[in-house]
Amino acid sequence: MSKKTNGLNAGSTLVNRRSTGRWHDTKYKRRVLESKRKSDPLGGVSQANGIVIEKTQVERKQPHSGLIKCAKVQLIKNGRQVTAFLPGDGATKFVDEHDEVMIECIGGAKGRSKGDIPGVRWQVIKVNDQSLQALRYGKLEKARK
Repeated sequence: MSKKTNGLNAGSTLVNRRSTGRWHDTKYKRRVLESKRKSDPLGGVSQANGIVIEKTQVERKQPHSGLIKCAKVQLIKNGRQVTAFLPGDGATKFVDEHDEVMIECIGGAKGRSKGDIPGVRWQVIKVNDQSLQALRYGKLEKARK
């Protein structure tokens, strides 16, 4: 094990040692290289608008079984396609193809997918500028375009 230098002129050596060592820290590396912003389809922001291309279903991970209702969404800001989860019972009835939706992060660990939903990192929160939750509870009726 190497020992840290000490003495009168050791300052620059310690500074260099610290800056080299910081690159072994994953959080430091992600922050400095801005890899989250570059790889994230939303571009580092929390919410984004998109157009529904198609409604799909995703199979759950083991040990659960069943199909999870999702939608393929093309983002308006950069044209990238993502799969977004439609939360709640009957949410698929309120989302149609070519609707404008707002998506947000689903809240999994380190920005990844949550729970038993494989590869789905976002969820739909608004449809045509109306809250999906309010539509599901019957507080609003879906607007015509």
